[in-house]
Amino acid sequence: MRPAMPGAASGWERIYAVVRRIPRGRVATYGQVAALCGMPGRAREVGWALAALRAESAVPWQRVLNARGEVSGRGEPVASRVQRALLEREGVAFAASGRVDLAAYQWRPRAKPRVRRAARARRGRSA
Repeated sequence: MRPAMPGAASGWERIYAVVRRIPRGRVATYGQVAALCGMPGRAREVGWALAALRAESAVPWQRVLNARGEVSGRGEPVASRVQRALLEREGVAFAASGRVDLAAYQWRPRAKPRVRRAARARRGRSA
């Protein structure tokens, strides 16, 4: 059973926002998603948030793997097969070991454009 976490809804929305940014054909790890949304060390919470998604959700949950590049078992073998099939359809290859080569497929997001926004703001003030 998942523990109730204070502020889980707002934290989970940050998780979903990060996961929506993962492009087709790329994957991220639970820990990577946690760090990107400002919750380092809370990979397990990312898993809980993704497990709570409704089936009709547009969040591409299948693009999140464990730190070894494996589909994490959810207690339902069918869910693992579905996740793998969705990723393979996007062009993500699995080795015979069942792992994804993170060096080849892991998403590496660009730095946040905060610097550019600050530069634009400065230009706007001087104009």
